Amino acid sequence: MIRRILLFGIVSLCLTLTVNAQSDAFTTPVIEDDMTKDPEQNERWKKGEYNYSAKPKNTWEFGIHLGHLMINGDVHNNILGGYGFGIHLRKAINYTFSVRMDLYYGQYKGYDVRTTGYNTLRSERFYRRNISNSQQIIDAYAANGEPFIRNFKTTVFGGSVQGVVNIGNILFHKERNKWGLYGLLGIGVYAPDVKLNLRNSSNAPHDFSSALTNLDSDKKADRKEIKKNVRDLLDDDFESDGAFENQVALLGDDKDILPTFNLGIGVSRKIGKRVNLTLEHQTIFSDNDLLDGYEYRTAVDETNNLDLINYTSLRVNINIGNFNKRTEPLYWLNPLAPGLNDITELKQRPKLDLTDTDGDGVIDMLDQEINSPEGCAVDTRGIALDSDGDGVIDCRDQERFSPSGYPVDAVGIAQIPEGPKYLTEDDVNDIVNNKIGGIKTRDWWLPMIHFDLDKYYIKPEFYAQLYHVARVMKENPSLRIVAKGHTDVRNPNDYNRVLSFNRAAAAIDYLVQEHGIERSRLILQYGGEESPIVSGLPDNHAIPKSKEYQQYINRRVEFSVANPGDESMGRPAGPEAGEGTPRSSRPGSKYSGNTNSGY
Repeated sequence: MIRRILLFGIVSLCLTLTVNAQSDAFTTPVIEDDMTKDPEQNERWKKGEYNYSAKPKNTWEFGIHLGHLMINGDVHNNILGGYGFGIHLRKAINYTFSVRMDLYYGQYKGYDVRTTGYNTLRSERFYRRNISNSQQIIDAYAANGEPFIRNFKTTVFGGSVQGVVNIGNILFHKERNKWGLYGLLGIGVYAPDVKLNLRNSSNAPHDFSSALTNLDSDKKADRKEIKKNVRDLLDDDFESDGAFENQVALLGDDKDILPTFNLGIGVSRKIGKRVNLTLEHQTIFSDNDLLDGYEYRTAVDETNNLDLINYTSLRVNINIGNFNKRTEPLYWLNPLAPGLNDITELKQRPKLDLTDTDGDGVIDMLDQEINSPEGCAVDTRGIALDSDGDGVIDCRDQERFSPSGYPVDAVGIAQIPEGPKYLTEDDVNDIVNNKIGGIKTRDWWLPMIHFDLDKYYIKPEFYAQLYHVARVMKENPSLRIVAKGHTDVRNPNDYNRVLSFNRAAAAIDYLVQEHGIERSRLILQYGGEESPIVSGLPDNHAIPKSKEYQQYINRRVEFSVANPGDESMGRPAGPEAGEGTPRSSRPGSKYSGNTNSGY
């Protein structure tokens, strides 16, 4: 009954969990930074700043098992005579090795087909611990000259700690396995309880001779019939104590606890992220030749081989944990997958071609206007600038900032119709505002540059933006520009103010050293973390990639046209912040790094 209930429960649980299994169980998992034990290390690895990814957090495995337990000893095996069940808990240490704690309970019944003589009976070790009741019955068989057929029922309860070595998840030719193979070694303890069936319902010795009538136990053909007769003769009341080893008596005077050594192998089939099924076989060794209650076959034929427990089980294994925060157990993941995926991505990237056909400073791969007029300033897309938006590009516009609202001729000069000989105050204001356009206010568009986390050196991808800022300033000698630094929300604000100061200083140094802009025309300001483009971001590093991109947008230096009264801000109080990279080693460069001189 117990076996049926357990089997029904396991099958029902398996079917339920299979239906609910995730559909992406056999594809490469997406491991976000916050799913690893060191999110910052994993983030740096993704950026190519560290050689190794962080170890993923992974779930525990809880297992329920049910199977066939059999004792190999001195008594003839009854192949279908036993059962076992139990639970286990398993945790991956790395991709190959895991530790498992296993508990089991089982029972096995054995019947012999060979009779045992008096001398053999006297040599049986029933005198251990004064098991006088069993010895008296044995003596009764001997005194009457009746044949005796050995039988036993052994119940065991035990547990072990096992090291499990996974085989097969290091894959070169596919993403993941549906099958898993492992071997295990373990140590543990168990408590056997051995009982014998020596008396019938009348408390008298069994008449085993009736089971042997006209049959010879030495003949293979008769053994099956003898075994059936013995099974029919015996009741299910194993009333007498069997012999047992005198080991560690912790459960009472007649119960032993013995150490064990476990050896096993198993094969698993993945059902989904949450569930897998395993077929496993364990052999349990101990220094015990009395698991079946007997030690000798005859007085001269000693069987000193130890009795073994063999347990073959079906296991339903469930991964316990939140898959938004953890991966499956590591023995289901391919540790080579991240590196192989990166190699694939690199192969798919277009080859870098630095060709710049029109010589505008924007390579053809990024240039949206591949044939910009020679000598004309362009934006970061490679499109010729038209600062006043009148349809005439700056390099051909004889009136760079034409007043708005008027048509222009072929060279960009506004065609203002003749009007009265006097101007109203509003007319004057309109003319002034339109004439200086974006120069009057900070609404005039200029590019901005961005920085890596906790860095203030200029990244090469922003050289073009700084080139355009320099071109605008050279073509407008009276123009003064504000460079204002910003940071994201991580780190204290006194640190971030110094870091944003260093970023603005680095941008100004670059314009002065590389493009010859007068230092007096550049105004240094900083805002720390106080003016984010993207607000509401977390102030820690355990964030997904999408949020990190938004933090990157906030780490910037903005350029704008100075208003009257704008002045440079001195270095704020606080510790030195960020990391700058000297650039003096760059061939032909005049830029010697951020010295912060003059601020």
